[in-house]
Formats: sequence, structure tokens, C-alpha cells
Amino acid sequence: MEISGPILDRFDEILTPEALGFVATLQREFGARRLELLELRQAKQAELSAGGVLDFLPETKGVREAEWSVAPPAPGLEDRRVEITGPVDRKMTINALNSGAKVWLADFEDANSPLWPNCVAGHLNLRDALDRAIDFESGGKTYALRPDAELATIVVRPRGWHLDEKHAKVDGRPVSGSLFDFGLYFFHCAQRQLDKGKGPYFYLPKLESHLEARLWNDVFVRAQELLGIPRGTIRATVLIETYPAAFEMEEILYELREHSAGLNAGRWDYLFSVIKKFRTRGREFLLPERNTVTMTAPFMRAYTELLVRTCHKRGAHAIGGMAAFIPSRRDPEVNAVALEKVRADKTRESGDGFDGSWVAHPDLVPVCREVFDGVLGDRPHQIDRRREDVSVSAADLLAVSETPGEITEAGLRGNVDVALRYLAAWMGGLGAVAIHNLMEDAATAEISRSQIWQWIHNDITLADTGARVTKELVERVIGEELAGIAAEPGYDEELYAQATAVFKEVALDDDFAEFLTLPAYARMP
Repeated sequence: MEISGPILDRFDEILTPEALGFVATLQREFGARRLELLELRQAKQAELSAGGVLDFLPETKGVREAEWSVAPPAPGLEDRRVEITGPVDRKMTINALNSGAKVWLADFEDANSPLWPNCVAGHLNLRDALDRAIDFESGGKTYALRPDAELATIVVRPRGWHLDEKHAKVDGRPVSGSLFDFGLYFFHCAQRQLDKGKGPYFYLPKLESHLEARLWNDVFVRAQELLGIPRGTIRATVLIETYPAAFEMEEILYELREHSAGLNAGRWDYLFSVIKKFRTRGREFLLPERNTVTMTAPFMRAYTELLVRTCHKRGAHAIGGMAAFIPSRRDPEVNAVALEKVRADKTRESGDGFDGSWVAHPDLVPVCREVFDGVLGDRPHQIDRRREDVSVSAADLLAVSETPGEITEAGLRGNVDVALRYLAAWMGGLGAVAIHNLMEDAATAEISRSQIWQWIHNDITLADTGARVTKELVERVIGEELAGIAAEPGYDEELYAQATAVFKEVALDDDFAEFLTLPAYARMP
């Protein structure tokens, strides 16, 4: 393996010959299949753009009708009523593990900017946390881990199948970001986790089919074999955050069944995927501005209810989505609004049968825990609540046009503002960013830019001004929003120039970029 990224302090502890050899073996054995599956995505997109529809697969009807269940919950994953998400920097590692949440989603994906130092240092932080060697001081404050029994269970989210790690090459080709992140963590931490009575657990992002889940399962089997770890030790929760995956939930669980820890409702990426998959299909799949699309929209309700029913039918955990609102320790009014909205969101999810849910800030852990405590009591989950009352059709999942809401100038400006701010932060090394009292990550930036692309290509007029959304209008709004941002403290002209270039490419070009992170990553060192 060829490493082109700088070897900074202690990086040699992670990038050992043995660890890199392990990643190289996975890349050589599974890299070609990964590329074939990415080509299948493109073929499916071409079908949809040509007028095709999504539906439950006739060829896997036997799987949906057969009797089977996933593996029982693994140690540390029985009770998942509160999960906190966040990047793998040193401070977040300690704060998330100490937060009182049952699980920490240690994120190498949407909440992590994939600068080379971020990616490698993240593995150092995880290993140091397991070795209890991560305590440090900063700004006069000491950060230290609580006793092991009080810490959240670590669940690592590697990058999606579509992303490369450009600083690592095998046989002259970039390594899959998924295999790089998974491989380094598994090599260094699988046995450490077992020694602590838990195991190596993962969240799998951006899957679009059960065939992609099958690839992950084969990677798991091979990785366990290579390191002498018992088969079935790995557990993985799949984020149902793409439109095609919503039609293959049972099949995805089936492919991973000996390694499955359930499914998660990745709501923000799901909205992005809805737009992306049917972006050329006119107003039938046109969403109003993003802040008006709630989880009570009929097509979102169908998606979440089907997810709970599917998981509980197969003995798996169903985990709710991200509460994007973040509290404020300085503004009591903002804080009260955030807590109330999070409470309402988690009340709906717990009432629907979810076994736990996500928050993005330690201050939200208590409210989420309180809501789920009220439903679960001393039980670790509510998998026994089968939700056999739920019946969801393909038409229900596709009922995007029934979503209430408008498209206004404020919505357009909000999308431009968030996308520019987030891209500047991402390219500067931050993957999870508080913007206007919301925690934004790559998923919400994707919604913002893809909505604008869709509005331009569907001759949308703004409900409040009557102006048609054109490239020229968006260019003007970009300039005006940038002028406002430039007047704020800490404005970085170079970063915003890069962010603006990427945003114009992914929002204004006639060709739709699959992910904004791809052209942005190409511009990063």
C-alpha cells in the first residue's frame, strides 16, 4: 500500500505495516465488487430518469415471506434508547462517551471532514479511549473518561461505498473509504472491544440495495476470519437513508442477519435521496423548502412506520432519526424551543415503536432518555411490539406530492446560506457545524443544494415574490448571502471562495453531481 498523506505525530501507531496489509487484503478481495455495485447504482438511476419506478422486488418475495430473524442483540447493544452522534476528534470522543447516552455513533462519514489528519487521528482517539489513555487539558479544562461501566458503547460509521481514501492506494488505485475506515478500526480495536465485554460494532451508511449489504456481510466474514475473531461477533446497523433502500429493508436485514443490529431512519439523507433519484421527474416528486418538510408528511410517515414494523418482525432494533435542533447555554428562549421540539420528535418516535433515537448534543441526552424511559421503563427495547397494524404500499412510500408546504425566497436564501456555510466549514476540517441553532452535516447541505437544482430545472416560482427560480436568480442570492457572511467575525475569504465554487458546481451545473462531497474532496489537500 502506498500512503501519500503526511505521517504526523503517532500516526505510525495506526498505519502499521500489519494494519495496512489487512486493509490492502480487503481492498484486493472486495474492491472490484464495490465498483460493480456503484455501476449498478448508475444503471438504476438511468432507469428512474427514463420513467422507471421504485417497488418491492419480485425476485426477493420469498425472503419477505419466509420465517427468519436476525441475531440477538450483542453485549452493549441491548438497550439503545439514546444514541449520540458526532465526529471522532479527541474532545468529542470523551464528551460523547461520557454523555449518558447508551451508544455513541463515532462518525467518519457525514459529521467528519475527511482531511487526512482527521481520519487517522480519529482511529488514534478510538484506540486511546479503549485503552483509557485519552485524558487531556484544553483551555484550562480537564477532559477525562468516566468509569467504563458509565461509557456509551462505540459504534463506528465508516464512509459510504461511494467515497475513496485518496491518500492510500493499493496497486495504484485509491482504497475504498469504507474499507479503510472499517479495516483500521477492526484491526486495532476489535479485540480491545471484546476484552471489555462488548464487540466491534458499525453503522453502515448510504446503502442502496441488499446487494450492497451482502458485500458488507462478506467483508465482515473475511475480516473475522483473517484476525481469528469468531464469526458473528461484528454487528452492524444499516441506515435506511436512500430511497431505494426503503424498498429493500427486509432483504438488507436478511443479508446481514448474523451480523445485524437493526436499522436506523436516516431522515435527512433520505430526503436528499428522494430528490436525487427523481430529480428529473417533474412536480410529482417536488418537495417544498426543507424546513417545512416534517416527519408527519405522508411519505415520511410511511417510511418510518414500515421501518419499525420490518425491524420488529425480524427481531431487530429500530432506531429513530437525528434531532437537528441544538440547545443554547446562552439563550434560554432558544434553549426552551430546542428542547420542546426534540421532546415532541422523540415522543412521536417512541410512540411509534422505535427502540431508541439520535441526538447531536450531550445536553439533549436527558430529554431523549426521559421520553424513552416513559415508554420502555426497565425494558431494554420494545421489539415485542410488532406493529402488525402497519401496512405500507409502494404508493405510500412514493407519495411525495402529498407533502404540504411552499417554496419561498426565504427558503431559497436559507438553502444557499446553509450550503455555503457548511461547505466552507467542511473544507476547513469541520464536519458537524452548528448553523442557526441547528446541527448541520453533509446530509442537510445535500438537501439544500439538490433542492435548488430541482427548483431550477422545474420552472418553480417563489410563492411570496412570484420570481422564477433561475440560475441567474440563484447567482444573485449567492452574492447577497456571501456579502452578509463576509461581514461576520472569522470570515475566511479563501475557504468561502472554494465553497462557492463547489456550491455552484453542484447546484447550478446541468449535470447533477451524485454527492457534493466528491468535488469538494477533490479540492482538499
